[in-house]
Amino acid sequence: MNNYKLLIAYDGTKYNGFQRQTLHPEKTIQGKLENVLSVLFKEDIKIIASGRTDAGVHAKGQVCNFQSKASLTCEDILIYLAEYLPQDIAVLNLQLASPRFHSRYNAVKKRYSYTIDTNLFANPFMLKYTYHVPQKLDIIKMQLAAGHLIGTKDFKSFTSLKSKTKTTVRTITRIEVQEEQNIIKIIYESDGFLQHMVRIITGTLIEVGLGLREPDDVAIILDNSERSTAGPTAPPHGLCMEIVYY
Repeated sequence: MNNYKLLIAYDGTKYNGFQRQTLHPEKTIQGKLENVLSVLFKEDIKIIASGRTDAGVHAKGQVCNFQSKASLTCEDILIYLAEYLPQDIAVLNLQLASPRFHSRYNAVKKRYSYTIDTNLFANPFMLKYTYHVPQKLDIIKMQLAAGHLIGTKDFKSFTSLKSKTKTTVRTITRIEVQEEQNIIKIIYESDGFLQHMVRIITGTLIEVGLGLREPDDVAIILDNSERSTAGPTAPPHGLCMEIVYY
């Protein structure tokens, strides 16, 4: 079996997330990739991804792999994908990987970013990729609040109530709040993220930035282990999967 590794980018605006769905597989990133590759390889191709992204979430560095009995060159595969994939999905790199490579199990860390536009008027060219909050946010307070989340902690308060994950303990190694010309970018790095975790943390940090919470409130939220004590879930379109580390 040949094990192919892909690095892909996509605009998640029109899709119901990455994971293939039974009813409408064509409305997912995985469904689009598998359908095109299955035709090319003339067999049922199953994509494995480093992680799932929700509906409306984007990616600059999603990593996937798939196996096939057929031996096609990477160049031929790329040419075919370029012709038949929609323009909002791009394959940035394709290569043969070790037979034991697994895009999800071998990942050691992931980086996501969340972008916020605090200008009075939203930038019309960034509407699909930034969350418009037309108020000044206190970056210093947001950074202080983020400091409470660094390390190995139980993030039960910062995940969806529907999450069925066995453990809600994760290790966040980096949360960096950057600002340039009223565009705020929050960088998150962790060994793994729970369902809606980045978006809930972002919604909470925005409340801190608006003065609706104090930075030390984040530590209290962590201790409470209750989703209801954290802030709202920020919209998906400001979120982007940046890098997967191996």
